[in-house]
Amino acid sequence: MADLFATDDPGPGGNAPLGTPLAERLRPRSLPEVVGQDALTGPDGAITRMVASGSLSSLILWGPPGTGKTTIARLLAAAVGMRFVAISAVFAGVGDLKKLFAEAREAAKAGTRTLLFVDEIHRFNRAQQDGFLGPMEDGTITLVGATTENPSFELNAAILSRARVLIVKRLDETALAELLARAEALTGHALPVTDEARAALIASADGDGRFLLGQAETLLALGDVAPLDAAALAAFLHRRMPVYDKDREGHYGLISALHKSLRGSDPDAALYWLARMLVAGEEPLYLLRRLVRFASEDVGLADSNALRVCLDAKDAFDFLGSPAGELAIVHACLYLATAPKSNAAYVAEKAAKKLAAATGSLTPPAHILNAPTRLMKDLGYGQGYAYDHDAPDGFSGQNYWPDGMGAQTLYTPSPRGMEARIAERLAEWARRRAALKSGA
Repeated sequence: MADLFATDDPGPGGNAPLGTPLAERLRPRSLPEVVGQDALTGPDGAITRMVASGSLSSLILWGPPGTGKTTIARLLAAAVGMRFVAISAVFAGVGDLKKLFAEAREAAKAGTRTLLFVDEIHRFNRAQQDGFLGPMEDGTITLVGATTENPSFELNAAILSRARVLIVKRLDETALAELLARAEALTGHALPVTDEARAALIASADGDGRFLLGQAETLLALGDVAPLDAAALAAFLHRRMPVYDKDREGHYGLISALHKSLRGSDPDAALYWLARMLVAGEEPLYLLRRLVRFASEDVGLADSNALRVCLDAKDAFDFLGSPAGELAIVHACLYLATAPKSNAAYVAEKAAKKLAAATGSLTPPAHILNAPTRLMKDLGYGQGYAYDHDAPDGFSGQNYWPDGMGAQTLYTPSPRGMEARIAERLAEWARRRAALKSGA
């Protein structure tokens, strides 16, 4: 079985053995050579300042795949003269960590400090994460953890209090273009693609430098061929699948973007985020459930038909399946984005629940209680009740609140859509109630 720990890394670049992947051969030799992360490794970057000051704290590098997290950790260890040890949380267990900590203590006795790089640290459970605390506090290790997931959700608060979180950004077009230029310089060959295809190749990487270099290596292996145009490139290479975990932050981030775009009445942005989730493989029924919720929470009575449209979209999808039924989801999405907005029903629900929790023992007034038995009639149940349909305009103006509790305002319609008309109706009823109360 191969060792879980990688120590004394031979370094990137031309020293790599024959057959080493292009991405490995192109690893930078120093922190300033890292592309696309100027906020960390540039002249005024956070890591650059840390190295210059000689004060290296434990770090959590948070960012998407293929952005240089492992490279930064290796170069950081070299820059401060520390022993570099790498371990993956996917394969390691508690026993492995104990062995590693023991080796780090022995190295410390010899005057060598250890930088422990933990890839995908979020995959360690809470108990395993706690195992790092002692060695971090007593200086046995300086921890550099890498994660693609939000540390706030995936890492223990105790680790976060002892480590600084640095964001490693998705590589932009300029950084990706630089990687391709370095690949061509290292191999001595130009990529066999047109300018248009080159731009498409960069776009297809979706910010992942490792993926881009893998694609470049495949193209360079073609040798001396006529340059591929964008269509030929697409046919030859597979497009990178979007980074998207249905149970992690990518999922919640995109659904939040969709919800807020709908609320902000931007149909184009809402449609984009909806498409992003569908293309990434999101369950269509999950999206429909969120749209149905939005119809009541953010459109509400301003356009009550929004709820019906969403439920009809669910029925259409059930009937047609995917992909034909996805158009019904688009239909509902665009309807919600362009509908008048009101959260009055949502606000009213919260206010009503709060009031009910505070006054849950109050009974309804006797005149609106049913009296199915003689005893209940004798006790006054139902006496004085006015049947609204017998009143002028179907409105009696009676009191429906518990005895000892005045009328409350829980629902305040917005001035938008149908709620503007509802507001007029409520105002008229309030005027009539006031007139009845005053005897006018």
